[in-house]
Amino acid sequence: QVQLVESGGGLVQAGGSLRLSCAASGRTFSSFVMGWFRQAPGKEREFVAVLSGGGGSTYYADSVKGRFTISGDNAKNTVYLQMNSLKREDTAVYYCAASHTIMAFTYARKYDYWGQGTQVTVSS
Repeated sequence: QVQLVESGGGLVQAGGSLRLSCAASGRTFSSFVMGWFRQAPGKEREFVAVLSGGGGSTYYADSVKGRFTISGDNAKNTVYLQMNSLKREDTAVYYCAASHTIMAFTYARKYDYWGQGTQVTVSS
């Protein structure tokens, strides 16, 4: 079992940057496939990015590719999501999640553990 706590959300102007953190406890994040998801009001939770193989592999949703970067710090047992060139449509609650399997990693239901979420609001 692993506990996940997100932080780093906030209000930022379009074009700005934020870095989200997901601190893991109980087990090392490298034991899991680590994903970031987001959910905007009235919309389903959607995949953003994934980190697997202890940080050796990454994959991004097309909507964030080239703007967002997922990474991990084993010493701090923390996964990050660096978000640059933010757009209004990036506004959402962002969730960190951990899965025991790489299968279907873009599907939220495949993840076993979730953080509480952190709000990101991008203003124009």
